[in-house]
Amino acid sequence: MKFSNYASRELKTAWIMAFAFVIAGFLIAFLWEVAAGFTLCGLTVLIWLSFSMFFRDPERNIPQDPDILVSPADGVVRDIELVTNAPENEYYEGGNAVRIGIFLSVLDVHINRAPCDLEVKEITKRKGKYHDARSPQASEENEAVTMVGQAKLEDTGSFTVIVRQISGAIAKRIVCDVQEGATLFKGQRYGMIKFGSRTELFFPAKSCFELTVKVGDRVHAGSTPVLRFNKKAV
Repeated sequence: MKFSNYASRELKTAWIMAFAFVIAGFLIAFLWEVAAGFTLCGLTVLIWLSFSMFFRDPERNIPQDPDILVSPADGVVRDIELVTNAPENEYYEGGNAVRIGIFLSVLDVHINRAPCDLEVKEITKRKGKYHDARSPQASEENEAVTMVGQAKLEDTGSFTVIVRQISGAIAKRIVCDVQEGATLFKGQRYGMIKFGSRTELFFPAKSCFELTVKVGDRVHAGSTPVLRFNKKAV
């Protein structure tokens, strides 16, 4: 199993602690109580495995169709909403946008990937609260990192795409490993949200963009198509 490079510190700490508790378990088993010692060892291994699963980083098959945008996160599509009269509309010259909200549980892969080829134009960080990522308040009040990019699909003009990483009740650290001016390719890893969280994808509310997911669908970062550009609708 491959683990994320973004979690090397946490995994190193987990390895050291797990090793120490397993040694303690063996000492308890041989010097005091066998059942208690091996119970401690078993619980330690179980907790270590559960913790490590948060930081797994599986390979993904990236769709080659240039007109497809992929999910920026693993999880379940929690909501799809039209965005009007919000700060995000400024990036669309005052026009409407569509937001896809994806909820990541503690069991999901937490790596974020670029939804399409794009140039990073702006990175903003917002300090905030830690509401449950499923709460409507999370989108507006929780700590978040927003990446604004200029995307370009084949045979089309460029358009603005926004990906927002939002902390949850458990998530306390957001990693965004890109700088303004960087170029990302579709499906490329660029960060992660450690533990349960929420990721949002914004795009222009135009008829040429067709959703390929609905609320309740499970998606996987870098591989699940969430949006298709329809050349005929331009």
